[in-house]
Amino acid sequence: MVLETKVSSAVPAVKTKTATRVRWTVVIWLLVGGIINFLDRTNLSIAAPDMMKDLNLSNTDIGLMGSVFAWSYAFMQLPAGWLLDRLGAKKVYAWAVALWSGATAFTGVCTGLTSLLFGRALLGVTESPCWPGGAKITASWFPKQERALATGFWDAASKWGPTIAPPILVALIVPFGWRALFFITGAIGLIFVVIFALFYRQPEKHPRISQEELDYIKAGGGGTAQEIGASKVSWGALFKHKSVWGMILGFFCYIWIFNIFVTFLPLYLMKTQNVSLKSLGIYASIPWFGGVIGAILGGYVSKLLVDKRGAKPLVAKRAVISVCAVLAGITVIIIPYAGSLPATLAFMTVALVLLSALSSSAWALPGDVAPASMVASVGSIQNFGGYFGGALSPVVVGMIADKTGSYTMAFTSGGIIAACAALCYWLLVRKPIAE
Repeated sequence: MVLETKVSSAVPAVKTKTATRVRWTVVIWLLVGGIINFLDRTNLSIAAPDMMKDLNLSNTDIGLMGSVFAWSYAFMQLPAGWLLDRLGAKKVYAWAVALWSGATAFTGVCTGLTSLLFGRALLGVTESPCWPGGAKITASWFPKQERALATGFWDAASKWGPTIAPPILVALIVPFGWRALFFITGAIGLIFVVIFALFYRQPEKHPRISQEELDYIKAGGGGTAQEIGASKVSWGALFKHKSVWGMILGFFCYIWIFNIFVTFLPLYLMKTQNVSLKSLGIYASIPWFGGVIGAILGGYVSKLLVDKRGAKPLVAKRAVISVCAVLAGITVIIIPYAGSLPATLAFMTVALVLLSALSSSAWALPGDVAPASMVASVGSIQNFGGYFGGALSPVVVGMIADKTGSYTMAFTSGGIIAACAALCYWLLVRKPIAE
């Protein structure tokens, strides 16, 4: 009788624990939105060979377009984070998707470098709320111990975009031309934003979430989104904290090399490995599959260190970032010395696994470092630092390639810069911002 009583009383507890897992469906929204975001910024790398022929553009011109996007994206991070914290993630995120989809379609009608530069600048401005918005939504929907893993899934969008773009967009560019790429991806974004605006909800307003799941999220530091005015720390005072500067400088190092892959990977394969345009769709996708795996793996390892080793969430993320930064830097330096196509693809894949693991943990950091009402602001400040550096790397690589006819110097310097991210995150990002 005693055994029966224990068993029967345990049944409701099991049901309660697994009542709902609505929070994991939110990852799908962020993943799809992020994939569209990166499709719209990586079209350029796929369309670049035909655009160079059609509009008489040089490597430096392509690099300049990448830099203009990155500069506008970087400087808009600061107001984007503030707007997300002030007006709410759903409203700002939805408007951003609609506007950047329009900017993407506009690129398809450009006729020269001037209009292309304007289109890429407009794309950078309107895409800026996407990743800080994802960080804020994740901080609302997930407890701290799960944020790295959840972030890993949606941050993989930055790798899914380049992964699925080459085969799909190359299949379109051959019969329809490069302009069709921008029209189609712009239309996809407009369809997504309508669905997102109709169905996305905050945790406390979601019709399918159970009270047990909501309590679990709140116990881990998530739950109801807070406005920026709820914090005792002012927005400007964020820059007084060493942890924030560590995130700025560390992400600078990461985005420097990541933007080289985003802008030049297809051109690198065509010019150094003699990959044809028809084969480019397959070969250019392979390294980005590694990026998808790395983003999820980085979040999983962070969660494992917390669950199995008892590490604090902030320490676990810093450890993953630091180790991956050093190993990624070494791997990137080796790439120009890989003689064959299989070896080049192998080293590129390993590098993107490590860089993506770094990225997913870095995007989970704002939820651990920032006050609850300023997660998007801290995330956007970190991203500002990243794209401040990322704005320089494409044009620097383009100039090096035009002057020397080689990418060796660009990858060697990029690898050293990537490894420096370990110093920034491990030595400077040591504690959360105290209110």
